[in-house]
Amino acid sequence: MDQAFKTLPALIHQHAVAAPGRAALVVGRNSMAYSALDALMDRVSAGLAASGVQAGDAIAICASTSIEYAAVFLGALRAGVVVAPLAPSSTAQSLGRMVADAKAHVLFTDASCADLVAQATALAQVPTLTKLHRVTLDNSASGEPLDAWLAKSAAAPAAAASMPQVTPDSPFNIIYSSGTTGEPKGIVQSHGMRWAHIQRGSVYGYGSDTVTLLSTPLYSNTTLVVFIPTLAFGGTVVMMPKFDAGAYLALAESRQVTHTMLVPVQYQRLLARPDFDSFNLSSFKNKFCTSAPFSAALKADVVKRWPGGLIEFYGMTEGGGTCILEAHLHPEKLHTVGRPSLNHDIRLIDESGKVVPAGEPGEVVGHSASMMTGYHGQPYKTREAEWFDETGKRFIRTGDIGRFDAEGFLTLFDRRKDMIISGGFNIYPSDLEGILMAHPDVQEVAVVGVPSEQWGETPVAFVVRKPVSERGLEAGADLLAWANQQLGKTQRISALVWVAELPRSAIGKVLKRELRDQYSSPTH
Repeated sequence: MDQAFKTLPALIHQHAVAAPGRAALVVGRNSMAYSALDALMDRVSAGLAASGVQAGDAIAICASTSIEYAAVFLGALRAGVVVAPLAPSSTAQSLGRMVADAKAHVLFTDASCADLVAQATALAQVPTLTKLHRVTLDNSASGEPLDAWLAKSAAAPAAAASMPQVTPDSPFNIIYSSGTTGEPKGIVQSHGMRWAHIQRGSVYGYGSDTVTLLSTPLYSNTTLVVFIPTLAFGGTVVMMPKFDAGAYLALAESRQVTHTMLVPVQYQRLLARPDFDSFNLSSFKNKFCTSAPFSAALKADVVKRWPGGLIEFYGMTEGGGTCILEAHLHPEKLHTVGRPSLNHDIRLIDESGKVVPAGEPGEVVGHSASMMTGYHGQPYKTREAEWFDETGKRFIRTGDIGRFDAEGFLTLFDRRKDMIISGGFNIYPSDLEGILMAHPDVQEVAVVGVPSEQWGETPVAFVVRKPVSERGLEAGADLLAWANQQLGKTQRISALVWVAELPRSAIGKVLKRELRDQYSSPTH
């Protein structure tokens, strides 16, 4: 798509004119063609105008995945309105803070989030929700039904004429980086950033015949990275409100899916099914992955058993720089996250902010057209996330520690904040996790640093054993001794905790903060 900047709503309108009957959105047995989606987007845009929401204002959406969710998101963009999609897994307090931070004029929700919204509203310290107008996407009773809200708006103008002036710098959405614990940070992404995602779509085979299957939520940037280019190129998005490995494979086969985005834990669960190889997945062109560490062994298994390319994106919701690994083309580089994308400037810096020598590890910083405007209403946090080179060029700091090899492929070690400093030595949890994962009885592992009177911090491992494990590791002492025999003296793990599963976010990231919080035994 070598053309001048266009907005996603404008592209959808083009497809509605050229192929009005083509399916745009599918959820379960329900589908919506491009002509119907375009018309509903017009009605949403008119409804927002009738509600006093102007271009540049924000709305919030907290609901489960549905066609109505997608249509309201896209209709708001047509009105020049900024969308803040919020996680239904948020705490009531976090939800209230995010709605207030976004300065949302309308909250779109559904029955699945009714209790959460009610709890957030009841908090005296969050008065915003008390007065905020609510519209229910499923026409449930916890707000004004969507159908009634739409009916009150005046006749919608033609789509091509109703789009307000939107530039590449205009805000597209606000993605919140912390919807469960901690202080939420609203990442403002522009239409120009999303246009950059659309432009690279032709490289990955997007077109009008694309059928994309998505089982991650619409509030996640992970999902939007694939959702947006599919619609921009006139393809069909098939959405699952909740991931189920068996249902996913059945849908992929019946819908002849060509593209998908999955996080590593989903790939793991799919390939672990005994019936995986019985499904016909030959329609796949490309599969994508991002958001969490993706082991080399799992990548190799996907490449071997699942037709089509496997492409890993490494980057942040904040944008900056992206590395891309086309795993099917570089089987010898599966331990890396690939090389910098075209026109993405990625560098490594030390603690003092200086670029490290070639071959040395450092914090990953990146510059590209795909960069957040900043954290909404938090200029101090924005400055903390930025690094400038000697020419004044702006980069986004990732907080990840990595090293480039001689061919320009980036290997990641750990999050800078997850690095353990024990007795003055730097310990990378990924090194310890790699040792433990090599044991035949280990299915998953996460290593975190916990306070230690003697060392300041010390490593503790949380381990999920394989279901077939019957090797006498009940107390964990055998496994702990086995691992520590292979680790250096300064790396040794102080304790091992068996867990049924690792706590994860909705997009599969291990929540190491929760593991640290739950570990209460004093370590000496």
